[in-house]
Amino acid sequence: MKLAFFDAKPYDMEGFDRCAEGTELEIKYFETRLNEDTVSLAAGFDAVCVFVNDTVNKRVVDKLSEMGVKMIALRCAGFNNVDVKECYGKLHVYRVPAYSPYAVAEFAMAMILTIVRRTHKAYNRTREFNFSLSGLVGFDLHGKTVGIIGTGKIGRIFADVCKGFGVKLLAYDKYPAKDADFSYVELPELLQRSDIISLHCPLTEETDHIIDKKAIAQMKPGAIIVNTSRGALVDTEALIEGLKEKQVGAACLDVYEEEGDLFYEDFSGHIVRDDKLVRLISMPNVLVTSHQAYLTEEALGNIAETTVDNILRFFQGEPDAEREVCYRCEKQADCRKKRQKKCF
Repeated sequence: MKLAFFDAKPYDMEGFDRCAEGTELEIKYFETRLNEDTVSLAAGFDAVCVFVNDTVNKRVVDKLSEMGVKMIALRCAGFNNVDVKECYGKLHVYRVPAYSPYAVAEFAMAMILTIVRRTHKAYNRTREFNFSLSGLVGFDLHGKTVGIIGTGKIGRIFADVCKGFGVKLLAYDKYPAKDADFSYVELPELLQRSDIISLHCPLTEETDHIIDKKAIAQMKPGAIIVNTSRGALVDTEALIEGLKEKQVGAACLDVYEEEGDLFYEDFSGHIVRDDKLVRLISMPNVLVTSHQAYLTEEALGNIAETTVDNILRFFQGEPDAEREVCYRCEKQADCRKKRQKKCF
């Protein structure tokens, strides 16, 4: 079994090499991302392994299928960068449903505490021996209202983290959890009542720009927006305008809708041409990190272990049906996946 591993980073390789050791899996690492220009690198491989900023559109899918690739192994939970409809009948797609929801939930809270208590600014000041407290006044989280959009595993763990700070919780989800111990409300009410709004939902056609100009106008003035999920959940132009007009009090962004050509790379010696991102980073009440919320030792280990397991089980004819991605599942009463079989 030969695997073409795209967008490889040193912190990826260690875990994957360890998990593949002693198996029949042979991994070839490529630093480049998978897209229409690089897809030919996958010739002669049985599967490809991709991450959040690889592009697996119709042309890439067709070329992979034409070259004999049988499987796409996502080393992440989200799959919005993969044309899963086009994959049906050509390529099986497997993902890592949960690698460490704690990592992302804890990082979201870390961002909130940083922006609320100005610890990033204090750190920079004291390194220059500036011990003034002017401009560092924050506020207590205790008693504030936190709105959570999306209550899957990460959203619910984030809710548990929030409880320790004594906040009031509100949540919105198209499919509310029946056993939740917090209140669900409709999205407009959540926007109107929340002091902090944290996004933990997948990127779909319905959630694309769920935070747009209209949503921002409904928010409590000065509300803080936190996004550790997918960049396109937030309309960047609307966010910038909301920040300028002080309707949005602050933003914590671990993701950005045009991050694909920037995040995970070092541009410190270059002029970044993305004017929107430059404007965001220049604002004193905006915290931007480069899609690192998942980046813990535990998460990296779980990602490698599950991805390698997905590949081995697929080619051994014993796949984990729960990890396969198929756009037809909700549309078919007699779904093969529900019968613990491959989708096609």
